[in-house]
Amino acid sequence: MLKKLTQKLNNKHFLSLAGNGVMSVLAMLTVAILYRALTIEEIGYWVFFQTVAVLLDTFRTGFLQIALVKFYTGTTKERSREVIGSVWYLAILITGALGLINLAFVPFMHFFDNPAILVVIQWFGLSFLAALPSSITSWILQADQKFDKLLILRVITQGSFILSIIALILLDKMNLQAVFIVNLASASLASLIAIFTGWSGISFVFAKTKACVTEIFHFGKFSVGTTISANMLRSADTFIVAYMLGPVAIAIYNLPGRLMEIIEIPLRSTLATAMSSLAKAFNNGNKREVAYILQKYAGTLTLAFVPLALGAIIFADLATGLLGGGKYVDSEAANLLRIMMVIAIFYPIDRFIAVSLDIIHQPKANFIKVLLMLLVNVLGDIIGIYLTGNLYGAAVATVLPLLVGIFYGYYCFNKHIPFKLSFIFTSGYINVRKLLRKYIHKKA
Repeated sequence: MLKKLTQKLNNKHFLSLAGNGVMSVLAMLTVAILYRALTIEEIGYWVFFQTVAVLLDTFRTGFLQIALVKFYTGTTKERSREVIGSVWYLAILITGALGLINLAFVPFMHFFDNPAILVVIQWFGLSFLAALPSSITSWILQADQKFDKLLILRVITQGSFILSIIALILLDKMNLQAVFIVNLASASLASLIAIFTGWSGISFVFAKTKACVTEIFHFGKFSVGTTISANMLRSADTFIVAYMLGPVAIAIYNLPGRLMEIIEIPLRSTLATAMSSLAKAFNNGNKREVAYILQKYAGTLTLAFVPLALGAIIFADLATGLLGGGKYVDSEAANLLRIMMVIAIFYPIDRFIAVSLDIIHQPKANFIKVLLMLLVNVLGDIIGIYLTGNLYGAAVATVLPLLVGIFYGYYCFNKHIPFKLSFIFTSGYINVRKLLRKYIHKKA
């Protein structure tokens, strides 16, 4: 019986879901600790730094991650080494370039009086460099679907950070600067372990070729635009809220955003496993299979998110209180969570269409799609906050770019691989019914 249970649990779907689930739990635990240990203003500065850091890191990730999965998956041993080496080469160049730009701002720090800007200048370059090996390692492990090792790497990063934060609190050494120090140390630890275990593929850097570097570059120049724009789409709310409503509003708006992990866990997990399947089907010339995978996964998750959203709506006050603490109970956080969860039901359709556009070698169309979403989101946020004078305007406005993304993405994908948008719901219903019947049959 134990052997049978082990076999069931030892599959890519469960490991991917478990990995994202564990990381999301650790991330929310970190948020809960930090929200209690730091002032609201300090949390605002930390969130601002994380937003900027993720946005700038997206230049590296967006340029290389999807390209690595696309050109690496299902290839020969020689080709895989060539791709990893070329990715490492480009990653080093990107890291060095952004690091030098950051370094150029250091002598002029005394000209800035905004604490949020100062922490970015002080800590971004070091954090960006420290995370390089672990970032590339995570892309390789995802492409190989070695989600058990990926989980270990992520737990080391997040786990060491949480333990360090707890130690700072117990030693009464907790402050914002100390948080940045342990954040840097945790990233460095994960990267060193990735190198010494041989998971990072850094030894293949000399296997790079000019042809492969050029191939990845030409693909990446569109995918990086897409990924940066997608992160700007998520970050735009933070920047606009910071400008129009201040750092306290950022802390409140970020709280329900962290609770959105209830949606992001299964979504990221499914995307991680489906991406390789989509790439394999397309590389084998099976376009019908690509459309089927898109419809099946997007439809199943959309229907599965309905009860999750209902549960979050009912328990929104409890969830925000537990995560943020008593000082956020009477804020807009709970209602913001309700609004976000209703809109998030349709996230799978947009995300799977976006990934599929990259897989079928249409990164330019995906880039334009995200740019349109970004434009609509920025205008919607500004108008929404201006009209309401509060955070609800920004939350409600997020439905507009989602609709634009779904319909424009479908239009572009349908030109290359025709299918009906309604088939997403049909395929999802059929798959959910099949899974339920299988479960009931086993119970019976």
